[in-house]
Amino acid sequence: MSAPVELNQANLPSISGAALPDYQRAAVGCGIVHFGVGGFHRAHQAVYLDRLLADEGAAWGICGVGLRPADAAMRDALAPQDGLYTLTLKHPDGRVETSVIGSIVDYLFAPDDPETVIERLAAPEVRIVSLTITEGGYNFSATTGEFDTENPDVRHDLTDGAAPRTVFGYVTQALRRRRDRGIGAFTVMSCDNIEGNGHVAARTFIAFARMADPELAQWITEEVRFPNSMVDRITPATPGTLRGEVAAATGIDDRWPVVAEPYTQWVLEDTFSAGRPRFEDVGVQVVDDVAPYELMKLRLLNAGHQALGHFARLLGYEYVHDAAADPDVRGLLRRYMQNEGRPTLHPVPGIDLDDYIDTLIERFSNPAIADTVSRLCQDASDRIPKWLVPVIVSRLDSGTSAPLAAAVVAAWTRSCEGTADDGAAIRIVDRDAERLAERARRSRETPLAFVAAPDLFGDLADRPGFTGPYLEALTALRENGARATLRNLLAQ
Repeated sequence: MSAPVELNQANLPSISGAALPDYQRAAVGCGIVHFGVGGFHRAHQAVYLDRLLADEGAAWGICGVGLRPADAAMRDALAPQDGLYTLTLKHPDGRVETSVIGSIVDYLFAPDDPETVIERLAAPEVRIVSLTITEGGYNFSATTGEFDTENPDVRHDLTDGAAPRTVFGYVTQALRRRRDRGIGAFTVMSCDNIEGNGHVAARTFIAFARMADPELAQWITEEVRFPNSMVDRITPATPGTLRGEVAAATGIDDRWPVVAEPYTQWVLEDTFSAGRPRFEDVGVQVVDDVAPYELMKLRLLNAGHQALGHFARLLGYEYVHDAAADPDVRGLLRRYMQNEGRPTLHPVPGIDLDDYIDTLIERFSNPAIADTVSRLCQDASDRIPKWLVPVIVSRLDSGTSAPLAAAVVAAWTRSCEGTADDGAAIRIVDRDAERLAERARRSRETPLAFVAAPDLFGDLADRPGFTGPYLEALTALRENGARATLRNLLAQ
């Protein structure tokens, strides 16, 4: 067997084992700058743009930008490959499709040269700045919605002449240059899993700009559009075996391949500052109001992941598909979605919610993806306040209850004590891990200690409609374990 071919532009003609870009990449310009080039961006937005480049021409290539020290690894993977990478789609029936994606035509690691990033953002050809910076990247309180003005990197970026550290600093400096040079504003397009992500982006970027330059903030308010969007494709972290799998199947040596499920969805609000690609030509749902779609996804898929993940972790499951095949976990998922998540939704035009829920459970059960329970559970202090707590609050405000969602919070509490039901260690991956562990331990003596955190739970610790089922589930988890607790919940 011959050695795999290194993935780069020069070697594309010698590759035959995967679908290749069918456009001239040398002619592609960077109409989009994207912050946060991770697995999800490369499996989702970059794929739609790859299709668009084949259909529409050269205006909408992507320049990726990394801000964090960890992003140097993406620079080191993509730079030798001229931005190319492979996407492998794994179907439930075992079929595998691998494509080379070519829409990322440049990548800048911002700490290497901040000025180059600012000038790229200020370039007239850049008309969209897109974001997948995670829920925590917007620097706002999940309960109050207020921008954190005391963040050290934010304070640094407000210093005159400072090289930016945050996305807020880069975008604001670039918009100032565009205004001063008579260049129109770009669109800021959030692709993160946050309800009203465009509204959140507008609020946080304008809050930063107001601190830096009130006149510029007013210009941004008037000129910059912040469309809402809903994005969906299950994209697990790249497993260590994938590089070898891709090489064996296609003959391509890719330093950082991506794997995802076949299903993909993108719903996008049609409001842009300086034009946009014809996203609808490649399957994007371009609509006037994204809210019903994003609420559906956040409260069924994303919150459903939390419902599955925290109980599955206590039960000792490593992979999502194994947990989804467990009748008790599957029962919890379906009942949470139908009885607690679904009643909080608005009508969703063109969507059959029964079919959508069935499809979600099928997607969770796809063994080919090998998504991990630990991935679903990481950063829960960002995810549960945004995805699950609003369901609980909505149910309580409507005079009903959410005992299953409360039980999921109890399972999170129990897992933050650091052990599964069989005694195996649980590693909490969360920026707030130490505080979560301390509060979980303290809740054995002070039962509401874990949820008495307004930044995570608002006033739920003062609402008996939540604390009653929460404490009942937490006690049961500690005394009887996750299996018995689940079965009791389902019996009710």
